[in-house]
Amino acid sequence: MKTDDFNFELPEALIAQYPPQERGESRLMVLNRRNGKIVDAMVSDIASFIDSGTLMVFNDSKVRKARLYGICEQTGARVEFIFLAPVEQDFAIRIKERVAQKDGNDSNASALVAPAQRIPSTSRLWRAVCSKARRQRTGRSYTFPGNMRGSIVEDAHDEKIIEFSSPLGDDYFDRYGHVPLPPYIKREDTTADEQRYQTVYARHTGSAASPTAGLHFTPQILSHLRSKGIDIEYITLHVGLGTFLPVRTENVEDHPMHEEWFEIGTDVAKKINAAKCEGRKVVAVGTTSLRALESAWFGGELHPGSFSTRIFIYPGFEFHVADSLFTNFHTPKSTLLMLVSAFAGRETILEAYRSAIEKRYRFFSYGDAMLIL
Repeated sequence: MKTDDFNFELPEALIAQYPPQERGESRLMVLNRRNGKIVDAMVSDIASFIDSGTLMVFNDSKVRKARLYGICEQTGARVEFIFLAPVEQDFAIRIKERVAQKDGNDSNASALVAPAQRIPSTSRLWRAVCSKARRQRTGRSYTFPGNMRGSIVEDAHDEKIIEFSSPLGDDYFDRYGHVPLPPYIKREDTTADEQRYQTVYARHTGSAASPTAGLHFTPQILSHLRSKGIDIEYITLHVGLGTFLPVRTENVEDHPMHEEWFEIGTDVAKKINAAKCEGRKVVAVGTTSLRALESAWFGGELHPGSFSTRIFIYPGFEFHVADSLFTNFHTPKSTLLMLVSAFAGRETILEAYRSAIEKRYRFFSYGDAMLIL
């Protein structure tokens, strides 16, 4: 499968640089993946497209102010870092083993899911990506805000492991960090982004990018969904930048996925399994929620616990949990575009995107939304 098969031309003017004036005021494209029919609506109308008894699953990860600027002590250059996650000395959250598959025919066997302990809240060691990455090599040291000093102790391809002079955690990032807006937003972050690049239900800090599908939801919209008899549950997946990076390999199958940590509570897993057994629909809110759900499905059921996953979903993937998907419009040649193409069909998605461009929908993180039924 060729990466170029997932390319499309997008006018730069349609890349949203700011969120809508009020949260929840975005447009909504409703796509029937079986017949390709499109309905144009508003996000505030979403409850009218979802049946009573449906279970919606949201990602409650909270975005860390993960962008910091350091001055290289060897060159004097200013270097941008985005810190992905703290690690322990033995890098314990990395994948060590695959979960034993109980069903030999389980199509999720390639998900590379492994049990994972909780990510530490503070650490001297942090995973990061940085600007001018090829020039930032093992042994280079940097001065960060607050007289914090850090050095590269491991160069792991796209990621660096930074060791700081003392442990740091979210208090430090809250004080000195910047909102990690994606590179296609061509402006500096503002104080408004601290609220608008965060979902209203965010609880567990750890994402280096927002689970952007959730940005559309207000307390009023959530209340309206519940009043219609729609169940709402929360899981946590800490979003890494790897999810959003373009696929640079010629063949889709050769692209290496980055690792992301997620957790599904026991009660939530029971409710999702019950919905599947009872024939009730499950809506994944965001590609991050969908990736977590499909990663944790093996042996014919959804498993609770803390996991680490490199799941890569592209056409040909067999879905087990999600019946519908609420998501944003994604970048060309991205793993997210491949995921929605797997869910709805590549031609169906590309045709829907052509329609969205013609109708001047706004794209990407601060843009409009799509509900795939």
